[in-house]
Amino acid sequence: MPPPHRRGANRRRHRAAVFAASAGHGPAERAGRQLDVATGIVLDASPHLLVLGSAARTGAGGAETRLAMSAATTVWHGGRGGLAVLRPGRSVIVRRGDGGLGADRVWVDVCRVSGTILACGKDTVEVDMGPHRGRTHVLIPPRAFERVLVRHPRLEPGYLIDVICVWSPHGPLAVCPGTSQPGYRADDLAAPEAGEPAPAELRGTVTWFGSAADEAPDGAAYPAVDSEGDAGGCADAPSGCVAFPYLSLGSEVAVRNECGGRAATVPVVECGCAAARFCDRCVECGASPRGRIAELTPAAFVGLGGDLEAGCFNAAVRPGVPATTPERAASW
Repeated sequence: MPPPHRRGANRRRHRAAVFAASAGHGPAERAGRQLDVATGIVLDASPHLLVLGSAARTGAGGAETRLAMSAATTVWHGGRGGLAVLRPGRSVIVRRGDGGLGADRVWVDVCRVSGTILACGKDTVEVDMGPHRGRTHVLIPPRAFERVLVRHPRLEPGYLIDVICVWSPHGPLAVCPGTSQPGYRADDLAAPEAGEPAPAELRGTVTWFGSAADEAPDGAAYPAVDSEGDAGGCADAPSGCVAFPYLSLGSEVAVRNECGGRAATVPVVECGCAAARFCDRCVECGASPRGRIAELTPAAFVGLGGDLEAGCFNAAVRPGVPATTPERAASW
């Protein structure tokens, strides 16, 4: 069987040939472009320069990325940090400033854990993140416990959890809640009526998944990937609380950050069946409609103006819309 990325590339090419004529539908105004983002492993850091290498880099011949640092550069490592947290070997995501040369914002060893609680210990929660991501144990230290508990009052098996973390030698270390905990059990989600039509444009919450160490290309986990054939979906995926049209891996979705106005078209790189269980809202700029309509890779989320520690932004998503420009910007 061809690997998923190759199947996805073929699907995108075929869809572009079939649907190119309708790609420009929607409002005439053009959304803001994606921000420049860099990712990698810290090789060296000074008050004036940040040097990154690829996570897959071996030997001294790997490519390096050099970014100017300034007093205006902010660094996040479980909270506001300084130059000392930019230690060699740590994974970072960098939002570039105007001109694309300097570092505006740096996230260090950031990761996220979301899914269904399986078991709880004194300071540890075991989480089922879905069939594609497996299980993990997240540590909740005393300094973060109250912050997590305020928005996640039911730390009990069967309920959902979503926390922003930093990576530690012992695994993910919770820093703050990613969103508020839905009040229902994970297996008690109210699905839409079977005959409810799927809208051409979905509105709701967009979050992110994974970690700074991931080297996956910009893309999205979509909550309704078809489980038939080799489309890539999960056979036991919940239907979610939104009427989604089914897509397959390699399809494209146009995502617009309703809070900042930036938009882009990204491929579906993973089944987002775990996201379908979250019927929550984002309140970054008013309250979004209920439902997670996509999860983005960290770099794609930052590129659309999202702050990783905020966890979400209010969004509109058009499923199955081919990219209309070589820069993969979405037209809205």
